[in-house]
Amino acid sequence: MKLTRLIILSLGILTVSTLCLSCTKTTPKVAGTDADLTNTTLIQIFNSTVRSTRNYVYVDGAAVSGSAFAFGGVFPATAYAFKVAPGLRSFLIRDTLNSSTQVPLVFSENLELGKSYTIFTYDSLTNPKQATILNDIEVPSDTTARLRFANFIYNTSALPNVDVYSFRKGPSAPVFANISTTQVTNFIPYASSITDTLYVYATGTTSPLIVKAIIPALVPQRSYTTTYNGSYRGTRALSTFATY
Repeated sequence: MKLTRLIILSLGILTVSTLCLSCTKTTPKVAGTDADLTNTTLIQIFNSTVRSTRNYVYVDGAAVSGSAFAFGGVFPATAYAFKVAPGLRSFLIRDTLNSSTQVPLVFSENLELGKSYTIFTYDSLTNPKQATILNDIEVPSDTTARLRFANFIYNTSALPNVDVYSFRKGPSAPVFANISTTQVTNFIPYASSITDTLYVYATGTTSPLIVKAIIPALVPQRSYTTTYNGSYRGTRALSTFATY
């Protein structure tokens, strides 16, 4: 009888412990730096494909994104990059909904060991394209951040280049000048810990195409990308996200 009671008591303790573990609060991941590139390559994907809503990412046939990300979204959303093995890798970015009109985006990239890349998807659902950009990561020795500009605005015909001005830096000279469609600039030093507003103009004009605040303020020693995207004749967007 004592043995039976002992077994029942033990099972009760095990059940309570299991319930406690199942109720443990989980802390969401936040973007953080990861300087360990040993035997790996880092990849980040930004979605500029107009009207896309449920993109998933596959590398060498294996799914790497657990949830969909839409136009204006970056994958991964809770970190600045995901790791893949270096070498020739096959990528597939697609909408998994059977009724979707989005054409699957299939491409290969020969990735270098220890490097970091951002893949920009752009254009339209019926003609998706991609640009793979090697990230020149250089951590500042002071408290500045680093910023670059990417132009992936969509239009059915050619568009003029753009200039980007900053409210903080004033109208004397653009922060980024004469940037063509699908061009991604180099990173430049940029003030951190303060808010700023960017103005995008067609080169040589005086009326801004879009005005957008950089919120939140850039974090010291981090690298960021601001992307001009969307539909030129529809809704234009200016998105800033952490690249490192």
